[in-house]
Amino acid sequence: MLAATAFALVGSLVAASDSVESYPLAEGQLLRYLLAAGVLLAVARGRLPRLSAREALSLTLLAATGLVLFNVFVIEGVRETDPATIGVIVGCVPVVLAFAGPLLARRPLSRRIVAAAAAVAIGAAGVQWTDGGITRVGLMLALGALCCEAAFSLLAAPHLARLGPLAVSAYACLLAPPILIVWSLAAGGPDFPVPRAAAVAALVYLGAAVTTGGFLAWYSAVGILGVERAGLFSGVLPVSALACSATIGAAEVTPGRLVAVTVVAAGITLGVRAATPRPAAAAAGA
Repeated sequence: MLAATAFALVGSLVAASDSVESYPLAEGQLLRYLLAAGVLLAVARGRLPRLSAREALSLTLLAATGLVLFNVFVIEGVRETDPATIGVIVGCVPVVLAFAGPLLARRPLSRRIVAAAAAVAIGAAGVQWTDGGITRVGLMLALGALCCEAAFSLLAAPHLARLGPLAVSAYACLLAPPILIVWSLAAGGPDFPVPRAAAVAALVYLGAAVTTGGFLAWYSAVGILGVERAGLFSGVLPVSALACSATIGAAEVTPGRLVAVTVVAAGITLGVRAATPRPAAAAAGA
């Protein structure tokens, strides 16, 4: 439920995307993560565990890749090629996590989870496929976004047992703004545009609900399920995005897409039922 909720929240951001589309990306992300950091610090009552040098490096890389570079690659990729094609490639993240999670943790691979991840990726592709093309540059940008999406989980997983989901989420949001300030200055100079009321409302939703709730739910799920099984739920993202888009009249629910949603659900069910050892983070909290 936590993993599904996290990706359902991320998928719901399509409902707010129109309101922030005209606002500069770097500044919007800066406001989003500053708000999320403030909410998370309030939840933690201003008390976060001190980071070791290794933890600080890992979480800084997490913020730089999973929070900042991911958006850069996706935005530039959409400019270069079809957005749905970018989404199909990034949707292969369950397969990456199914291999990388156990390898980095020195656990044996689960063939059942690998098969489930492939099913989820295929189903997710079916949900968002629009027969778009892709250029060589677009492919490289999409692969970069895929790596950053995987890093968002892989860099956090080793630290969840000691720090917990709340601290990992808070530090990620605290470490992203300095990078975004540099990006903002490089892209638009020192002038900081004032967002309109609609953009403010959308950014509040993105910061307080999508980021705060999504990060807490996701890292809690990774701690309980392990990164490879939790990663299967990324298939919920295009399904949630489709549902929200259809609700506002921006997408059509076709029989083919409904079949693809069923494939996603079957893949998640197959993988979550796989018999794998519970990770240390889950055992510590049991």
